[in-house]
Amino acid sequence: MRRLRNRLAGALLSVLALSLTATGCGGSSEATPGGGTPSRSAPAGASVANRVEPLAQRPEPRLPVTVPSADGERVTVEAAERIVPLSGSLSEIVFTLGLGDRVVARDVTATFEQAAKLPVVTRGHDVSAESVLSLRPDLVLAETTTGPEEAVDQIRAAGVPVLFVEAAKGLDDVGPRIRAVADALGVPAAGKELTRRSEQRIEAVRGDVPHGEKPRVAFLYLRGSASVYLIGGKDSGAGSLIEAAGAVDAGAASGLDKDFTAITSEALVKAAPDAILVMSKGLESVGGVDGLVKIPGVAQTPAGMDRRIVSVEDGVLLNYGPRTDQVLKSVVAQLYGEDGAK
Repeated sequence: MRRLRNRLAGALLSVLALSLTATGCGGSSEATPGGGTPSRSAPAGASVANRVEPLAQRPEPRLPVTVPSADGERVTVEAAERIVPLSGSLSEIVFTLGLGDRVVARDVTATFEQAAKLPVVTRGHDVSAESVLSLRPDLVLAETTTGPEEAVDQIRAAGVPVLFVEAAKGLDDVGPRIRAVADALGVPAAGKELTRRSEQRIEAVRGDVPHGEKPRVAFLYLRGSASVYLIGGKDSGAGSLIEAAGAVDAGAASGLDKDFTAITSEALVKAAPDAILVMSKGLESVGGVDGLVKIPGVAQTPAGMDRRIVSVEDGVLLNYGPRTDQVLKSVVAQLYGEDGAK
């Protein structure tokens, strides 16, 4: 049975998903290496590609298979001709394994180019069972945060296999999530190959991280249209990425043990971030960097005074999947400037 905490995470993600449906481009961030110098644009190449890179050789599924599901069940997959991933991250894995032509629908957070024309059946983990079933899927892939439970139960009651994959929390989840999806699709060898490729690329980026004093980075979750202003703590999901970029998670280091806490001047002053990490749509929703520094407490932090902001596209920042190396490279490039954009 899914935990209450997962429901809360799903509720938070629903705010993210709604923001992704908004029109407009935004998320152009300004970053500076600190020291009070004027803010400037992130180095060239800092953006994450809007396409996934499938494996060179397309695998052929060998089914049926019976695999463990993260909700404690065992799921038998008889066919995988019509796949419905209920999150952008899971879609990304299926497409990168080379089986994107079998995906018949997407979550609103599946924003990469190859999935753009697929019908949307979920919005921020708000699953429509009727929409999913109307597409006659033979396999549904879900996160442990997917909901509502009633919708998922309805899909299972219709005889459709539903495989749950543990929600991503950090870099260590990249491999297990890829392999879980690949095993369910009957392509375990491709899962091992993609895991190896993804982990090697992440390590290559980590090897280029500048050494020296570690900057303190606070992850802020912003949705100005909904008046949602949160600072990430120990369980926000961003800590692993921040640490891999050679930095310190300022929220966790300041004693914030929860995933997210409402932003207050006191919390920001205590966190004392040298840089602020945000999702691009979140930054856009508050009016860009100019609007961000007007949030109470931000201007009083070293990050606010230096306008040292790191912005990454919403749909990939915390996916922890095949494009995480690009996410990490973007964070490093913006955080350190040209020295971190090797």
